[in-house]
Amino acid sequence: MKPFRYERASSIASACASAAGPAAKFVAGGTNLVDLMKLQIETPARLVDIGLLPLAEIEETADGGLRVGALVTNSALAADLRVRRRYPLLSRAILAGASTQLRNKATTGGNLLQRTRCPYFYDTTKPCNKRVPGSGCAALAGLNRMNAVLGVTDDCIAAHPSDMAVAMTVLDAQVETIAPGGATRTIPIDALYRAPGNTPHIETVLARGELIRSVLLPPPPPGRQVYRKVRDRASFAFALVSVAAIVAREGERVRAARVAFGGLSYKPWRSAEAEAALAGAAVTRASFDAAGVAALKDARGYGHNDFKIPLARRTLRATLADAAGIV
Repeated sequence: MKPFRYERASSIASACASAAGPAAKFVAGGTNLVDLMKLQIETPARLVDIGLLPLAEIEETADGGLRVGALVTNSALAADLRVRRRYPLLSRAILAGASTQLRNKATTGGNLLQRTRCPYFYDTTKPCNKRVPGSGCAALAGLNRMNAVLGVTDDCIAAHPSDMAVAMTVLDAQVETIAPGGATRTIPIDALYRAPGNTPHIETVLARGELIRSVLLPPPPPGRQVYRKVRDRASFAFALVSVAAIVAREGERVRAARVAFGGLSYKPWRSAEAEAALAGAAVTRASFDAAGVAALKDARGYGHNDFKIPLARRTLRATLADAAGIV
């Protein structure tokens, strides 16, 4: 491990100021960053520990939503009774990720910002534009079974690994941040992540030293919430495909639906195409199949991950059927 300077932030302002440099990183639970430092994929010159900042509370909002502090652990968020009652798919998504030990340490902000698990990103002997810009993408012609099929380019086909972020995306969550100097902003979670384009190493819209303070969950939308994750083993495995869906029925028609995928893109993928296909559609598996066709119409496989496209369609159909109550 390369030497680095460590400091424990005593305030949000000092944390942002200290992390404004080009070689500085925030650290909280450290469940992703420390591993990357051990492999020398991440080599910060300065680590700013934000673990003591007052950002570990879940608070009610005036409109019936929740404000989740960035340092709330994944375990605490999944176990909170308000989350379990109002946002059951969020609790289910969190519990589908990692292991109990990791969830006890991993934080809400860190989960959103975790980096890809593409094997070529982790293998420093192979080219990776996300790790070394301009070096190429070994996954294109390599073992790309876990890689993305939507919204990516030939510069990078890495998939975002978070389960929690998929649920938050379908819930229309917003990320509240503060920058060095005190400027604040609220970012829709779907707009937090940058498309890879030809700069896949720039993964979010956050500026240097900009800190996630909290995630704002709006009041829960009407309808039944379901999260379904397809993976290689029952625990401690990243999604091949996951689906977060909310379906509100009006008789035998879909009144409104929301759909987001995990494991298919550089970010949690909200499918406007699937939602448009479902609006007013009959509550049938045929309608759900049509939504899957619409959602994946622009998908592109890269060989080993071709199976993800039909798998995503089938997973969406099963999830929608469950959410609509026709399983």
